[in-house]
Amino acid sequence: MTIYVDIIIVENLIMNYIILYATGLISKNKIYYIRIFIASLIGAIYSIIEYISKLNIYSNGIIKILLSIIIVFIAFNPQNVKKMCKQIVLFYLTTFTFGGVATYLIYVLKPQNIIIKNGMYVGTYVLKVIFIGAILGTVILFVAFKLSKNKITKKDMTCKVKIKLNGKEKIINTMVDTGNLLKEPITGNPVIVVEKTVLYDLMPKEILNNTETILGGDFEKIPEKIKNEYIPKLKIIPFASLGKQNGMLVGIKPESLEIIDEQITEKKEAIIGIYAKSLTKRGEYNALIGIELL
Repeated sequence: MTIYVDIIIVENLIMNYIILYATGLISKNKIYYIRIFIASLIGAIYSIIEYISKLNIYSNGIIKILLSIIIVFIAFNPQNVKKMCKQIVLFYLTTFTFGGVATYLIYVLKPQNIIIKNGMYVGTYVLKVIFIGAILGTVILFVAFKLSKNKITKKDMTCKVKIKLNGKEKIINTMVDTGNLLKEPITGNPVIVVEKTVLYDLMPKEILNNTETILGGDFEKIPEKIKNEYIPKLKIIPFASLGKQNGMLVGIKPESLEIIDEQITEKKEAIIGIYAKSLTKRGEYNALIGIELL
């Protein structure tokens, strides 16, 4: 059977790209298509060298581990050793899953035109197996990770949020509140409820300390300059809670709001709802964020 080098490169390039892309999605990494393509191409070039080479060095396990590290580094550019290790583990997990699905498909499809050389399957069946295996492998991985995420820990229920307002920025600890379905009625943007005390560095205290009187239409305690600048920006957010069916919050739209986790910082459109009291006695968090923003 005639095997063409360019076919082997294309097949491995496609498979590597799918594996790296799935790894990025599962780890919630920002996807850089060019970086993934370059990393995939390096893996494909290695595969053809391994296929045509008679040297045992290319089958060495240490070489393959080093190659994996290089591929992951190029594809995702992890910022520290911990993130690098996490990406490598997910990369191998994805690779093993796809490999297992592909092997099963070979068993089911029973292709006739197939050979094995240096541990590589080659033949006319490969592209079909790649695409079918990619679909099945991705579904299996996403279902598995979704099931595992149902076991939410206390750490999973908290996150950090960076608020930018009036050119100033502040990072606050937030608690994920699955019951927080608040939305600003005009724009429909979700609302993150924030203690007024953590906003003192971002907004005038004359606004933050007088939200109740502002809701009542009384602006006497607010200096004219501050009133003219801020009152037009304020929003009224109705809410209902246990013991208070017709509550109101004063809100304001920040210049930007970013959800920060280990892998990525993601900007969101949201409204800050100013809460006059403390959300917790020990100060573990200073805001409540709805599941929609995550």
